[in-house]
Order: sequence, then C-alpha cells, then structure tokens
Amino acid sequence: MGIHRSIIRSIILTAAVISVLAAAVVTNSPHTASPATSPYTSQAPSRGGIGKLYMGREISDVMGHRGAAWLERSTRVFEERPDEVVAHMDLEPDHVVADLGAGTGYFTFRISPQVPRGHVYAVDVQRGMLDIIRKRMARGSIHNVTPVLGTTTDPRLEPSSIDAVLLVDAYHEFSDPYAMMTAVTKALKPGGRVFLVEYRAEDAAVPIKRLHKMSAAQARMEMEAVGLRWRTTLEFLPTQHFMVFEKP
Repeated sequence: MGIHRSIIRSIILTAAVISVLAAAVVTNSPHTASPATSPYTSQAPSRGGIGKLYMGREISDVMGHRGAAWLERSTRVFEERPDEVVAHMDLEPDHVVADLGAGTGYFTFRISPQVPRGHVYAVDVQRGMLDIIRKRMARGSIHNVTPVLGTTTDPRLEPSSIDAVLLVDAYHEFSDPYAMMTAVTKALKPGGRVFLVEYRAEDAAVPIKRLHKMSAAQARMEMEAVGLRWRTTLEFLPTQHFMVFEKP
C-alpha cells in the first residue's frame, strides 16, 4: 500500500512540474504577448477630419495629387518663404536630407542645390506626386534626388542614414503619426534633426482650416513621444511655426 501511495505522489509531482514548465513556455512565447495599447482614439469625423485622434488632436484628411496646383501657387513664395526655410536648416554640402510629404517637390528642388555632395530623398505616399517629381528631375537633369514611395507607417529610409528631415504642412495629415515618426527617428543619424513647419493653431487669424494647423505645444508633445528632443521654435514665417527637433 505504501508503495502505491509513493507512486501516486510521484505521478502528481511530475504532473505539477510539467504544468509549471508549460505555463512558463506560454508566458514567454512571443506569439502570446499582449498587443501594445493603441495611442489613438476615435470620434465622429469633423469636417475635414478622419475621426481619429492622436494625443487629443484629430488627424486631418489628405490633399490628393489633384491639389498639386495649390502647392505650386505663385503666392506661396511670399506666404511661406521657402528659401528662408531651407536657409534656416543650416545644411552642409554632404548632408543627406529627406523631404517627407514632398508633394510636387516644392522644397525638394530648393534643397537639392544646397547638398551637391549629398542627397535628397523625396518621400510621398502618392504615386501621382512622385510622378511629378520625376518629370521635374528629368527636365532639370537633377541627379541627387531620389523619389521614394513611402507608406502611412514607414518612409522606407535606411536606419541611421539621414541628417535632416523636413516636413512642411504634411505631418498633420499622417494617418499613423506615431508609427511614422518612430520610423523617421530610426532613419535619423544620432544628432539628426527634424524640421517641422506647420500653420499656427494659436492664431485664429491664420486663414487655414482648423485641422490643418498645429500648436507648438501639441507638436512638441507628439515629437517627444517618439524620443525626439525639442531644440527651438522660430517664428520668422508669417503664419507658420518653424520647429526644430533632434535625435539624441
């Protein structure tokens, strides 16, 4: 009888050990890890918005390539002072720059001559915009620009390859800004900078739709969420913030 009890105790003990080991395997399995909490919430879409909120800001809808003429309007040079924007980037001749949300290349082709030994990646998620850039490259025999078809979560840039990223009137349209800027941060070299230009939400007199503007405080909060460090905000533009962030 004593032998039978010993056998039973051994069986029970062995089963318990197996159960513990199995639980440990399941707990440590990457396939059962809990998904990260989404940084987004939702609501009924506002006019011009997509109903998706990031850190309290509703993301705006996107201007399609059919709006290219507006990007190239003759008054833009006075309204947004693009040459001053590029000058304030303090680029070196060998810098590698990403124009993110490049559109028609309005800034791309102003940056290109400033980096004769460097390169410019014109990133956009719309093929129609990149087609416009390619035609402009061919007309001008420009060889230090590469059009890049990005996604809504990835600019498709090599890790630690970029000295500077320029975003002009584009960031507020990103449908997944956390994922996109996380990827941008990975693409930056240590000390690489992000130049964020957005219409001032703090100024009601700026004649731009509400969701196409951002406050400096909101922008800073969103950039710091992906590990970028705020360096300065300059107010030399008539209606836009010029904000500079850096990868530590």
